[in-house]
Formats: sequence, structure tokens, C-alpha cells
Amino acid sequence: MKNNVMFASAFTAVALLFSCQDKKFTEVVEVPLPTAQEKVSIGYPEDVKAKEGSFQVEKLPYSYDALSPTVSPLTLETHYSKHYLSDTNGLNAAIAGTPYQNQSIVDILSKLDIRDTELRNDAGGYYNHSLYWKSMAPDTGGTPTDTIAGTINRDFGSFANFKSAFKAEASSQVGSAWTFLIVDKYGKLRITSTQNQDNPLMRNAAVPGTPILALDLWEHAYYLGYQYRRKNYIDSFFNVINWKQINENYEEALRKKY
Repeated sequence: MKNNVMFASAFTAVALLFSCQDKKFTEVVEVPLPTAQEKVSIGYPEDVKAKEGSFQVEKLPYSYDALSPTVSPLTLETHYSKHYLSDTNGLNAAIAGTPYQNQSIVDILSKLDIRDTELRNDAGGYYNHSLYWKSMAPDTGGTPTDTIAGTINRDFGSFANFKSAFKAEASSQVGSAWTFLIVDKYGKLRITSTQNQDNPLMRNAAVPGTPILALDLWEHAYYLGYQYRRKNYIDSFFNVINWKQINENYEEALRKKY
């Protein structure tokens, strides 16, 4: 049976403010709260299917409510079944009948012409979201172990230093963006951010490398749960980071590099 989530939890009191440039006039538009009968029906991740094409959605290994309260069920459902699905379908449409059709997403990202806005956004959105889902898991967070723990200490001095640096980088972003932990060409861990759906695999990357952890900073990733409090979302992200998966991503990146 599908879960029901009240809109009220996401929209307790919403007001839209529109100000003219001289700030002499402000109009406040009140949005009424939903009634008890107005509910959002949340389905299941396994029901989400992309249209026929080279790429399919990365299957979520957890339910829509598994990451709450860091990511609310309604946020995750909307993010996964709407935004991510749209990127996947857009990517398949953009590469249909082209040489990219039979290439990996990494190859596409490293070769694409950044002037091709449609392919750039859809391919980037597909890759970034796929990594973002795998960067999180329920009952995780805490301090990393295994190889990645030692590497973080080597490259940042301590996990506390890394955590502070990552939060500072993410918090400094304005508008739609992503913050990544990457492995650069020397095998060193670095923190970097990109705007829109770009990522460090693209030829225009200011800090190129292989992403092993991704944090989505677009409004649709957090606004239903946090509204303007994006910093709280960034802080809470560390409660759901899947360090076991990040360690696997790191070791795979090293194998491919060397």
C-alpha cells in the first residue's frame, strides 16, 4: 500500500514575496494550507522506468522514506521520479542515432561538446544524480573506515578538517550547483564544485578528476524539507553518507587510473 504524506509538513506557511527594484512596494500572496484530505501519494522507486534507450535509471537501494529526516520522502520521490527520470529520458533522446549511443556515460561526459547545452545538461544530470543516490544510505554517516579513512587523513589532515572544508565549499555555492569529492590525476582527494549539471569529468572542469561522492545543491534537492535553510541540509548530509560505497568508489577510481 502506498504511503501518504501530508503536504502540511512541507508547506507549513508559504508566502511569495515580489518586490520592485526601488523596494517601495511589496505584495504578499498567501497560499492556503491543504486540508486533511489533500495528500500526496508516494509510490515506490522500483516503479520508476525510463523510456527505451541506452541508459536506465540507477535503482535506489532504499525506500523513499529511508533517508528521512535528511531527505524527506516527498523530496526524494519528486527528485528521483521526476527530475532524475527527466534527465535520463533526455539523455537517451539526445544520443539516439549518434556515436554516443553505445558509449559509457563517462566517455560521453569526457568527450561531449560543452556548447551542446541539451546533451551537457542531461548527461551531467544523469551521472551526477546516479552518484548522489549511491553516496547516501540509511543507517550510515559517522566516521569513514577502510582505505578512504586513511586517504582523507593524508590529504586533509583529519576527517574533521575534511568535513569542515566540504561544508564550507558547499555553503559557498550560489544557485544550482553540485559539490564533489574527487580523485585527481595524481590520486589525491580534492573537493570541488560545479554549476548547474556540470561535473569534474567534463573538459571545462576547473578542477578535473573522478567524482566519488556528490552532494546535490539544486533547490529541488532540499527545499521541501529545509526551505531557505540550505546549510542545515548540508550539515545533515553527513548523517547519511555511505562511506562503504565511497570507499569502493575510491578504490575503483584508483584501479582505472593506474
